[in-house]
Amino acid sequence: MEANDYGKEFIFMVVNVYFVRHGQTYLNEFNKMQGWSDAPLTDKGLADADHAGDVLKAVSFDYAFSSDLKRAVDTAKHILARNPSDHTEPITDPAFREVFFGYFEGDHSSLTATTVAGMTSVKSWEDLIAMVGIEKSRDLTKAADPFSRAENDEEFWHRLTPGLDRLRNLPDGSNVLVVAHGMTIRSLISRFTDTKAYLDAPKNGSITKLTLSPSTTTVDYYNHLTLGGNQ
Repeated sequence: MEANDYGKEFIFMVVNVYFVRHGQTYLNEFNKMQGWSDAPLTDKGLADADHAGDVLKAVSFDYAFSSDLKRAVDTAKHILARNPSDHTEPITDPAFREVFFGYFEGDHSSLTATTVAGMTSVKSWEDLIAMVGIEKSRDLTKAADPFSRAENDEEFWHRLTPGLDRLRNLPDGSNVLVVAHGMTIRSLISRFTDTKAYLDAPKNGSITKLTLSPSTTTVDYYNHLTLGGNQ
């Protein structure tokens, strides 16, 4: 080994990933379950996307991805229209879709939570998550689905993990945009931190930054409306 080669095998490769929750949709506004179902962005949702674009124009993206659901794609386009990079459209990847709620897609979230939990004391989806956590909420939804089509926790991570692995394998130092969804982003926080920050749902258009290496996942911040600043 040459002297100037010493330690090269210990270089720590990292990718900077900016996850953005899509802008508000009509189903968000009406408090409906929205997983693989889709709805247009509201006027507020378009403003959410534009605000995220204004904040993130300080970061020139080497790569841009979104889930393949239209609300995420449209949000990504608005962000990229304000970005100094040459990207105008995201690469779509179903790995970054929202959780699939199966039979409960489109139902009011409060009614769904009461049904899934099997107890009337659970009045909202947030009550359910606070009681059982993100992971078990998926398993309970699958169990309560009469068609058994909803994703359980294992199925959700089986879909999402390959997408994260593709991000890990991007060139060292890459800045990456990923427009995804509320429960998807909350799930990352639940898995890769020891905090209960996921109990607060990410705002539409908010930014969550992760640093990925081939073997590690670091959450730099969650649910911010500025670059690393206050929520």
